[in-house]
Amino acid sequence: MTAAVKPKRDFLDMADLAPSELSRLLDLAARLKSGELKRKDALAQKVLAMVFLDPSLRTRTSFEVAMFLHGGHGVVLEPGRTSWAWEMQKGVVMDGTTVEHIAEAARVLGRYADAVALRAFPKGTDWSTEREDRVLRDFAHYCEKPVINLESVRRHPCQGLADALTLRERLKDPKGRRCTLMWSYHPKPLPTAVPASAAIAAVSQGMNLTIAHPPGYELDPDDMSTIARVASQSGGSVSVSHKLDESIDGSDVVYVKSWGAISHFGRPADEAALRSDKKDWRMTEARSHKLTDQGFVMHCLPVRRNIEIDDAVLDGPRAAVVDEAENRLHVQRALLLELIGELSQ
Repeated sequence: MTAAVKPKRDFLDMADLAPSELSRLLDLAARLKSGELKRKDALAQKVLAMVFLDPSLRTRTSFEVAMFLHGGHGVVLEPGRTSWAWEMQKGVVMDGTTVEHIAEAARVLGRYADAVALRAFPKGTDWSTEREDRVLRDFAHYCEKPVINLESVRRHPCQGLADALTLRERLKDPKGRRCTLMWSYHPKPLPTAVPASAAIAAVSQGMNLTIAHPPGYELDPDDMSTIARVASQSGGSVSVSHKLDESIDGSDVVYVKSWGAISHFGRPADEAALRSDKKDWRMTEARSHKLTDQGFVMHCLPVRRNIEIDDAVLDGPRAAVVDEAENRLHVQRALLLELIGELSQ
C-alpha cells in the first residue's frame, strides 16, 4: 500500500504562521542556539537549492551553514550569472536575452532538491503590478517541493523570524513593550519587504508598535492590514506617527530601516526629491538615549553607517544588529527542520 503524499508547505510570509506555530518555531530555534538540541543528522541526505536573483551575504551564508550543521547540502544558483538567465513573464515569445523560463526552472529544481529557496527583489516601475509578488508566487506554484522566501517584493520572512527571536531574547517577555519602526534616510529608495516583516515580527510578539515615517512613506495598505491583523491575534497594537523624536522617546526597541515611497515607485528622481530634505531621519547617539535604560536598536543589515545609524550607536552597547544577524542562522535551522527534517516526518 502506497503511503499518502504529504502536501508541501511553503514559507513565503511569516504572517501565514498561526501564533502557536510561530511560538513553537522560535522555541526550537532557541534550543538549537543554546546547544540543548543538536539533531546533527536531521537533514542528512537532504538538499536545499537556493536561487539568488539578487545579492546576499547573511541569507546565503546562514542557509548554507544551517544545512551543513544538520548534515545536509546547499546548492546556490545565480540566474544570469552562473546559470541561464530566466524569463519571468507568462505567454512571452522568448526571442530576447532570456534562455530559461521560470516554469521549467522551478519544476526541475523541485525534482533535484528537497526544498527550494528564492530571492527576487522588485524590478519593475509599476507598484500595482510589483505588489503582486508574481515571481515568488509563480515559482512556488510551479515548484512541487517546499519553497522558502529569501526576500521578495513584499516580504523577508526569515529576517522577521530572526527579529522575533531577538526581541524574545533581549526582552524576555516582549508583550506590551514599546517598539518603534523608524524610517531612515538612504541614498536610494529601498523595498518595503523588510519594514513590513519587521513590523509583523514586533506585533507577533504582542508589542505596541509605532511606525514613524515622514509623510509620503506609508507602507502598502494591505501590509498595514496584515500588521493590524497579526497585532490583534497576539494582543499587540500598531499606530503611525510622523514625529520621530516623540515616537522613539521611551521605546524599548527602535528598529531602523529605510524604504522608498511607493507613491513614487519606479520614479527615482521624483522619489529622491521627496527624501532630499529628510537626512535628519537618522539614529544618532543622542536619540539612542531617548530609549528606556535597557532599550536597544535593531537593523537588518547591511547598514549605511552615519547615514541610517551613527557609528557611536552601531559600535555601542545599544546595538543588537549582530545578534539579530546571528539569529538568522538559528531560526533558519529550525525552519529547515520543520519543513524537510526529522520534525517534518
